[in-house]
Amino acid sequence: MTRDLLSTSLRPFRRKQALISRKTREQSKLKSEVEKAKRDLSSVHETSFEIENLIDGEDFSEKITRARFEELCADLFKKTLQPVQTVLDDAGMKKTEIDEVVLVGGSTRIPKVQQLINDFFNRKEPNRGINPDEAVAYGAAV
Repeated sequence: MTRDLLSTSLRPFRRKQALISRKTREQSKLKSEVEKAKRDLSSVHETSFEIENLIDGEDFSEKITRARFEELCADLFKKTLQPVQTVLDDAGMKKTEIDEVVLVGGSTRIPKVQQLINDFFNRKEPNRGINPDEAVAYGAAV
């Protein structure tokens, strides 16, 4: 998801994109800002980021909405449901047999991911009482 947002953000710099290798400080700065924007969009509908002197002294700034982020990442969001279906198939279970859904990992904070899971399980609200970052440890402890 971050990669798609990063790629789109670099469009104004296409001619200079070759200067940004995967290991440069510029790439690292941009990735950091895009990651922050992705996290921000989980709680707000629009955010912006700015990096001074990104390439050859040129500043870079970008504004992005949650709707645009969801559009850019739509194919990735849809792919999140494939492993869920695989787990159900492997367990020989149907969606209707699931009592509770617990989301695990930081990306499950993204509203679109939550919506897709909710829709997939026929409007069953995911359990929000467990921190997504701690869910695996909690499950192991149980």
